Amino acid sequence: MAMAARSLGRLSQKSTSLFLCDMQEKFRPSIVYFPQILECSRRMNELAKIMKLPTIVTEQYPKGLGPTVGELGDVSHAKKFEKTCFSMVLPQVEEELKNNKTKSVILCGIETQACILRTTTDLLDLNYEVHVVADAVSSRSQVDRMYAIATMRQMGAFITTSETVLLQLLGDAKHPNFREAQKLITTSAPDSGLLDSFGGAKL
Repeated sequence: MAMAARSLGRLSQKSTSLFLCDMQEKFRPSIVYFPQILECSRRMNELAKIMKLPTIVTEQYPKGLGPTVGELGDVSHAKKFEKTCFSMVLPQVEEELKNNKTKSVILCGIETQACILRTTTDLLDLNYEVHVVADAVSSRSQVDRMYAIATMRQMGAFITTSETVLLQLLGDAKHPNFREAQKLITTSAPDSGLLDSFGGAKL
């Protein structure tokens, strides 16, 4: 009897896209560890620019919730889409994924139990591999954040960290982008409270 193919979650520069979800001004006061997840998302954004990864940025009803925050860094290389639904997988985004021959998506942003979870569900349903960057996603509640992360793992997403994504995409100190990306590696990611909540949700 043939065994089902097992996905190892290997990230390839040629087939990986970055999603940055709804990191907007009006969410600033209410999202736990907002500065820390912004910094980790900024690292992912800088890596995407260095490695020329296709990047998608969404804004949830920006007229009411404001623009993408400046701390995320320059996003002029990204395709930006406005939305009202809880998923980033808009028809235009699906088209971008197909055009870029994407197989894996690195996912950062807010909120974990809403737009991140719904985006993960839709991407998995379309047979994309999803790498949820745990130190780059958050919610208004740490409980919602941790249990949404646990749920996404049960669904088949890979739960990872910004440091892990950096190293797995580079793969070799001889990678032509390694020297440029090294400044991101030598600066440790900030603590975003994941270990404090580790006992609350089995990861």
